[in-house]
Amino acid sequence: MKIIIVGCGKVGYALAEQLNEEGHDITVIDTNSDKLEHALSVLDVQGVEGNGTSFHIQQEAGIKESDLLIAVTGLDEINLLCCLIAKKAGNCNTIARVRNPEYFSEIKYLRDELGLALAINPELACAQGIARLIEVPSALDIMSFAKGRANMIKLSIPDNSAIHNMTVYEFATKVHTNTLICAIERDHEVIIPDGNTILQQGDNMYVIIPPAEIHSLLSKIGIKAKPIKTVMIIGGSTTAYYLARHLEGSRLRVKIVEQNPEQCEHLSELLPRTLIINGDATDRQLLLEEGIDETDAFVSLTNMDEENLVLSLFANKVSNAKIITKVDKVSFEEVVEELPIGTIACPKNITAKSIIQYVRALQNSFGSNIETLYRMLDDKVEALEFVIKQESKVTGKPLMELNLKKNLLICAIFRNGKIITPSGKDTIINGDTVIVVTTNKGLTDIKDILD
Repeated sequence: MKIIIVGCGKVGYALAEQLNEEGHDITVIDTNSDKLEHALSVLDVQGVEGNGTSFHIQQEAGIKESDLLIAVTGLDEINLLCCLIAKKAGNCNTIARVRNPEYFSEIKYLRDELGLALAINPELACAQGIARLIEVPSALDIMSFAKGRANMIKLSIPDNSAIHNMTVYEFATKVHTNTLICAIERDHEVIIPDGNTILQQGDNMYVIIPPAEIHSLLSKIGIKAKPIKTVMIIGGSTTAYYLARHLEGSRLRVKIVEQNPEQCEHLSELLPRTLIINGDATDRQLLLEEGIDETDAFVSLTNMDEENLVLSLFANKVSNAKIITKVDKVSFEEVVEELPIGTIACPKNITAKSIIQYVRALQNSFGSNIETLYRMLDDKVEALEFVIKQESKVTGKPLMELNLKKNLLICAIFRNGKIITPSGKDTIINGDTVIVVTTNKGLTDIKDILD
């Protein structure tokens, strides 16, 4: 597909990089020549220097021949105007990043009036992901499927766990029959398991499970789940607002530390049940006075990665809190992964994931559309949710008769509101929702699971 990306900041660059890897023809528009030159020197993309709201600049970028325009500049108004012009000039599909809560509250109206195919709010999506982690504090990561009816949860097998040295088959038959282990991370290697795979303490495993059964599973594995009652958020950003608003509804005691007094006043008006502290979060004494050593969860959401990392390291040193750290740009991933900073939240990756999911669905307008896509384990593994809309080579046959690709696992089938943990005798039928985990990249249709 021919795709134009307006804006070459962190999100735009990440999108250009990932969409280029998927084989698309990418053109980037930006007013900043330095950012544009950097992208062109590193990535196999084309570039046009100029304002993406200009009809002539969009023409130069090839809007009339393009399939999709994605506007991810730092200003919502520019993104919306870019999409409006693109819709009129090229009649192509458009995606806009819209972050302002006031705009996003009216997003259905804006989407309908401007003809947007998709509106992305990375801060809201990031906050929702963090909220899920706070609700299940023992989870290292949580991905939601089938409109929230099932979660894929990343758990670490503790020392002396009852499932240490147990096979995946034994786990499924003796420990938790309604749970399927989809992927295992061991010593930075990825394993797509079969029934004979042996679990070991220290493994990170991804499991599909209904939300209501999570705490039962944690108990059987030997993971002690301490409920979270107090949350300290550093930085009064848009993400912090969305997160605090969600947590207020869960009756948690939430505290935000923000340095800008005007932003503090604004947040105080929007979040009546959240305690807003005006102060510098890099002040060690302030954090101790505000109870960092006693908080149940610590979320670092400032606009500086380095500050977030240092604050999370301090929280890990002085407390037993569940720690979540926002990191937008990681130059030394192998170093950051080894730091005790809890779970990393990355808004730009959330945005890229949503857009790539849409692009793959657009490539396959018929058949089985991708409903959800997650990338895990340093993008080595993809978890995809397919909605089966017609008969194909994979439907109506027992799974044991399908010639599936290597390193691919069918994790769950949703049918008539119920979850089926698939065995070799189960079949996929029209109307099902199917979750697949694989190291194979670029699947766009359920038929792609076949070798």
